[in-house]
Formats: sequence, C-alpha cells, structure tokens
Amino acid sequence: MELVGLNPEHYNRFPSEFSGGQRQRIGIARALALHPSLIICDEPVSALDVSVQAQVLNLLVRLQREYGLTYLFISHNLDVVQHMADRLLVMYLGRVAEMGPTVDVFRAPRHPYTLALLAATPEPDPDRPAPTITLEGNVPSPLTPPPGCRFHPRCPWAQERCKTETPGLRTMADGHVSA
Repeated sequence: MELVGLNPEHYNRFPSEFSGGQRQRIGIARALALHPSLIICDEPVSALDVSVQAQVLNLLVRLQREYGLTYLFISHNLDVVQHMADRLLVMYLGRVAEMGPTVDVFRAPRHPYTLALLAATPEPDPDRPAPTITLEGNVPSPLTPPPGCRFHPRCPWAQERCKTETPGLRTMADGHVSA
C-alpha cells in the first residue's frame, strides 16, 4: 500500500471511505501483489478529476520504470494515451482501424476514424489549427455491425466497395498499420 501512496492506517478502512483516486491506487496495489510483468489498465483514470488523473498516471509511469512493467492501456482519452503509450491501436466496432508508434499516429493519422478522434480532441493552442472532419450518421450497433468496412456508413471517404469489402490491414514502411 505504501508503494502506491497509501498510509498504513488505510488498511482497516471500508471501501466507502476511500476517494476515487485512493480506490485506483488500491486496484494498482492489488495488481502489483502478484508481481506481474503485464498489467491491463482499462480506463484507469476516466472517473477521476484532472489533478488526481495526473497523480495516478505519474504513479503508473514510476512503477513501470521501477519494476519494468508493461501496460495494455485502454482509454478513450487520447491525451492520456499520448502520454502513456509507445504504440497505439485504434479500434472501431471491434476491428483495428490503425496501429503504429503513438507519435506517428498522432502526427500523421491514416484512417478517417483516427482523424475524427484527433479532431474531436480540444486543441489547447488557439493559434494552431485543429484538424476538422465531420462524421455523419449514428454509430452502428456493435451487435449487428454493417457489412464490409464497419466504418463506411460514417466515413467521408467511403466508396461503393466499402459497403461489401472488409479492408485488410496494410503495413507501411515505417511500421504504421492501417485498414
């Protein structure tokens, strides 16, 4: 518990007596107790306020450095992903849309869904133009995804063949992979 920033007196508390950040730290401590080499972090900071998010992310970075941990980090928050991940995999309705080194995917997205995700992220610098892409329509049901490319009903670049053909993944010379 001390490793994740909790005091010894926390041992006897009830779950309802912990804050959201403390609960995340407990979850991390429980995972570390097994001495893993891989930890799956599924939206680990999504329910926390920004200052507590930063504390938990910094804790994860420190633990990774000290214990040689690998994280499979699942998040919808692209700023957090950019901070935490060396490699990025973008999915749409259960299929890979794009994958590659995080810096490359952020610098030069190749799939329109990735571009739309990045365009939806607020740009803190008002002098820097933000990419724009508008997605039309509704997200299809994951239980009954559309045939062909799952993104075609919302894709501004869709062609007729996208309605029937499921795109394969293409690997570029730089290791970037895109559907």
